Amino acid sequence: MFFINFVLMKKFPAIIFTAVVFCPSAAMAQLSLPSGLPAVKIDAAASTGLDGGIYVLPSTQGVELRYSSSSPVNWQRFSNLGAAYAEDISDVRHEDNDWIVTLGGDDTGLVVTVAGISHYYWFVNYANHRLELQSLGFAAEQDCDRTSLQPVGQGDRILYYTINGRPEELSREIEIEYTTLRYDENSEQYQPVVTAVQIPYLQSVVAVEAPLCDTDFRMSGDRFLREWEQLQQVTSDRWQTIAVAAETTAVQTERDVPNEQKDSDGLGGSAPCEITFTAAVSDAAVYREWQISDDPEFGIVDYRYNELQIEHTFREQGTHYVRFIADNAEGSCEYTGQTYEVFIGESALRCPNAFTPFTSPGVNDEWRVSYKSLIDYECHIFNKWGTELFNATDPAIGWDGKYGGKYVPAGTYYYVIRAEGSDGKQYKLSGDINIIGYHGNSNSTADGE
Repeated sequence: MFFINFVLMKKFPAIIFTAVVFCPSAAMAQLSLPSGLPAVKIDAAASTGLDGGIYVLPSTQGVELRYSSSSPVNWQRFSNLGAAYAEDISDVRHEDNDWIVTLGGDDTGLVVTVAGISHYYWFVNYANHRLELQSLGFAAEQDCDRTSLQPVGQGDRILYYTINGRPEELSREIEIEYTTLRYDENSEQYQPVVTAVQIPYLQSVVAVEAPLCDTDFRMSGDRFLREWEQLQQVTSDRWQTIAVAAETTAVQTERDVPNEQKDSDGLGGSAPCEITFTAAVSDAAVYREWQISDDPEFGIVDYRYNELQIEHTFREQGTHYVRFIADNAEGSCEYTGQTYEVFIGESALRCPNAFTPFTSPGVNDEWRVSYKSLIDYECHIFNKWGTELFNATDPAIGWDGKYGGKYVPAGTYYYVIRAEGSDGKQYKLSGDINIIGYHGNSNSTADGE
């Protein structure tokens, strides 16, 4: 077993961290960092070959690395060319069982070889990449979906190199935090939420998802300064939102009518069809409008509603299109919601000629028309002497074979129906109704009189 003691002698003389190397087994060397060490260790992906990891130090200048071993230790340094071009470090000091090298001020890769087994490390001198945040403003050009921020300061890319010389980026995890709105399905409203995004380095322009409410932006970082409790932070002026968003729903009023023919699995079906359309909008949505058209391109808008929730009854056969639009006060950001299609089928009306009230409860015990998409309806039923026994203006309502609260006798009765369909079709129907299945009872009256 061998020990690598990395001693930060120049800038941090009291700090030591140790890597334990088990040789000649295949176990990977482990770095043990004592409490208070101002270093950040990052495990590298296996594809990088940096099995020893990546270390970010506040400064590498003058840092002495010690490796304790009774066997000779070979130190090599490699650059962006990769470990294949590693060069032996000549100024290695040997004190007892310690093999010591001193780092310079550049980022560097190191190869430590003991008993034929090598481990690979990359050291970053953070002093060469220090983050400095000065201010946070806004770009002159903005769009509706993205807000462009302009940070002022420095914080370049931090690169490290794999043993094959491939550059990889070490994210600084600079954080941008701000408040926006998110649609909440439970309340069916937009609610404020704090959101955060991370960027790998300080860019001249940073675009984030546009907030849906007025907010300020807070930029802080980076991950290393955060670890060392030296976090930097800047805050922007108040941003006045221009972005517009909305969530819409469409709920059709269902009719539990067994004699009405259904004509669609989606919105619509049999007229009259009542649908409630609801929109929830973000703060900047000053102009709001529901539009209904028979044109899928909305070249001609038949109905306009400025309310967030509307109830509309569709009475005409064909396909109708509904959408919600919103805009901010300046008219610079428009929202156009999904288009709902409402199909109203052609009308139909059929009349049965017989039913069996009283004799078989629940089975054919009412006389009902079978219909679809009727927007006007009038039905009258008479006995043979012309006495009106029943009338209705709703095709869903059937006749139970009663008159004056009592069942009428079996026999023939007559109906007259006038109706209008959603397609404009006019119905004028008349015919006979046969009541069968019983010969009267104590509650019946002769011929309905």
